[in-house]
Amino acid sequence: MNAAKTSETSDRNLLNDPQAKREADRAQANRDELTERIAQAIRQDGTIDLLKGLHLKRSSSPMEFCHGVSIPAFCVIAQGSKEVLLGDDRYQYDPMHYLLATVELPIVSQILEASKQKPYLSVRLDLDPVLVGSVMVETGYPSAQRSASVKAIDVSPLDAPLLDAVVRLVRLLDTPAEARVLMPLVAREIIYRLLIGEQGARLRHIAVLGGYTHHIALAVERLRKDFKEPLRIESIAREMGMSVSGFHHHFKSVTAMSPLQFQKQLRLQEARRLMLGQNLDAASAAYRVGYDDASHFNREYKRLFGTPPIRDVVRLREAARETASSLPR
Repeated sequence: MNAAKTSETSDRNLLNDPQAKREADRAQANRDELTERIAQAIRQDGTIDLLKGLHLKRSSSPMEFCHGVSIPAFCVIAQGSKEVLLGDDRYQYDPMHYLLATVELPIVSQILEASKQKPYLSVRLDLDPVLVGSVMVETGYPSAQRSASVKAIDVSPLDAPLLDAVVRLVRLLDTPAEARVLMPLVAREIIYRLLIGEQGARLRHIAVLGGYTHHIALAVERLRKDFKEPLRIESIAREMGMSVSGFHHHFKSVTAMSPLQFQKQLRLQEARRLMLGQNLDAASAAYRVGYDDASHFNREYKRLFGTPPIRDVVRLREAARETASSLPR
């Protein structure tokens, strides 16, 4: 009974705390402003980048799982929610959380909450590792320990100072002339606040030379560039100065998948792009991305995307036509 009374008193004090109330009101006002400004800037479903490195997205309905590639970026949702899959790991976020990605990786994403009345609205700021390193040097922020590895993607609560900086960044959409001067300053502030936050280690690892995450980032770039070639783990591990078992362990700790799974997803996503964009048949697309056995390609394609190649491409084209026909002319 005394514990219950203490809890009630604590809640009452919190509600009656003028400073806490002001901070809560300010945070809500920032969320409302962010939603309004993004909705005004992008009035139809899709993605736009009115300022270099700043991308806005709108969707009036939930979306099926979409396969793509993450890039180093800071992502905030103003309205709605989204889920990102990296290997076997799932990351869900909403207006109260942000997502930070630090390595280019094949991912699967899905918009969970969206409607015509309350469309999904989000903003993404691309992160330049050189700029991250510059902010680290300027602030004297310590480098990460060399032996540690951290996941390339994670979600954290969006605190008030970080939200405030995001709102000021989006305001610059209305003043392009000022944006040329002020956007780099606000971007540096956002990077600084990320560095001092709970995901600081994740951001630091991708910006500094040292630590296994940097080596894995180099390996990821190598695999992305040569994804059509046979996978030679021993050679890559030797170039990274690591044992084969050590390379496997650290690669999976960062990317949530094995090197072979990573290469497979890259190949299948590229094959899908070739069939959609260049009208290649499944056998030709399979050969172009490094598959010698068409039936093997078909099985792995169905396992990743849920349907055989040709049926999947037909479905995607029909969906694209339906979307195009629904847009105002």
